[in-house]
Amino acid sequence: MNPLQGSQLPTVTSLITPLIDVDDRGVYFEESFTTWRDHVAEAAAVAAALRERMDPNRPPHVGVLLQNTPFFSALLVAAGLTGIVPVGLNPIRRGAALQRDITHADCQLVLADSASAAVIGDIDHIDVDSQEWADEVVAHRGTPVHARTASPADTFMLIYTSGTSGDPKAVICSHGKVAIAGVTMTDRFGLGADDVCYVSMPLFHSNAVLVGWAVALACRGSMALRRRFSASQFLPDVRRYGATYANYVGKPLSYVLATPERPDDGDNPLRAVYGNEGAPGDIERFARRFNTVVVDGFGSTEGGVAIARTPDTPSGSLGPLPEGTEIVDVDTGEPCPPGVTGEIVNTTGPGRFEGYYNDPDADAERMRGGVYHSGDLAYRDENGYVYFAGRLGDWMRVDGENLGAAPIERVLLRHPDVVEAAVYGIPAPDVGDQVMAALRLADGTTFDVDSFRAFLAEQPDLGPKQWPVYVRIAADLPRTESFKVIKRQLAAEGTECGDAVWAIRR
Repeated sequence: MNPLQGSQLPTVTSLITPLIDVDDRGVYFEESFTTWRDHVAEAAAVAAALRERMDPNRPPHVGVLLQNTPFFSALLVAAGLTGIVPVGLNPIRRGAALQRDITHADCQLVLADSASAAVIGDIDHIDVDSQEWADEVVAHRGTPVHARTASPADTFMLIYTSGTSGDPKAVICSHGKVAIAGVTMTDRFGLGADDVCYVSMPLFHSNAVLVGWAVALACRGSMALRRRFSASQFLPDVRRYGATYANYVGKPLSYVLATPERPDDGDNPLRAVYGNEGAPGDIERFARRFNTVVVDGFGSTEGGVAIARTPDTPSGSLGPLPEGTEIVDVDTGEPCPPGVTGEIVNTTGPGRFEGYYNDPDADAERMRGGVYHSGDLAYRDENGYVYFAGRLGDWMRVDGENLGAAPIERVLLRHPDVVEAAVYGIPAPDVGDQVMAALRLADGTTFDVDSFRAFLAEQPDLGPKQWPVYVRIAADLPRTESFKVIKRQLAAEGTECGDAVWAIRR
């Protein structure tokens, strides 16, 4: 990790200012190309139009429900120039829940595009695809580009968590946190002015902002935006725009790998791919098939813990346990011995966690005892390498033993017909939980319960209590816009769902 701290950190503003007069690089989007000079000028006009509508005595917060368009990027640039704070709203929320998030984050305005009409409903908002809004921005064209003096500690953006295990929280992301991520990735992969960063992950999410959008600014190259991720168009886009760097979060690697393989897949300009939560097998296959480097890191929107893979990291491991990071017993807080699952904590303090907006109780819970609690479960081996075991919300109590979901999922993914596995707990008839798994199978395959039981019996690292009691065969799994499976929905449906459910007995 970059050792810079506090006032030494760059700011988003400092990444933008070198691009103000650049006219040979910029933003690719569909059939268009906009130079950085024109993009920054458009951002100044957007900022002026927004400021005209806003109360200067209230927090300058603007909620966003937008696809990855040049307007969204211009809004982020406007934030870097002027101090307007975009709020990345969670698009899986609707109605009163979405209004709660808007109110909680003190949004003065909400921006939504036509693709978000079903999400925003009748909530008051600005339709950025409307002629009225276009006229407002046009009226401010020619606004001089003036970059404010920003501090690394200034809030750049509020990003709501995905809410896979409860109500989303608005994570404070400072200028320093966003900018140093872009600089770190630029340095790590040796990116420069000739590079093109492909950003197809949603820009309301931290992954796309920190290791996608900010990287394009930091390397002073170009950026190619896609409205929404498409597995079938990933490689064509990479070739079309000459993309040399891309980011991902969650399942996109596996989706791209599921597209038909071609002999020339490795003939592309992609030099590096960085992301989070990719399956170990997918990381290796993607790198081989597309002739590129894939690096998968462990972290969260909050930023309190980071674990990086090293060249000698075993397959399936997140990487070596960093100094100042520990795996502790959930109940006692004592360090766990090798092989025992506990919570990952930062014993040195908050790391890059800067708090939740307007949520002191959540802050206190995250930092109880002066230690940053990640809410992520893991265990380490005898050599200190860490293995993810799921979220605390995935924690299952089976016959008096605590079990994590991720180790079971890794075993299930070894089955040749299983392309995705989600493990979660449902209430046991007496007390505690039963293990249930929702599986997505490869096209053209069918589930055979007897052969599946035989497969489970052959797995040496699957204990008796880890066996799924029920298996649900699903055509698809409920997920957030950032591709995370919503396990609480699966758990709530239990065995009473529209999919075929099989009882598994050992």
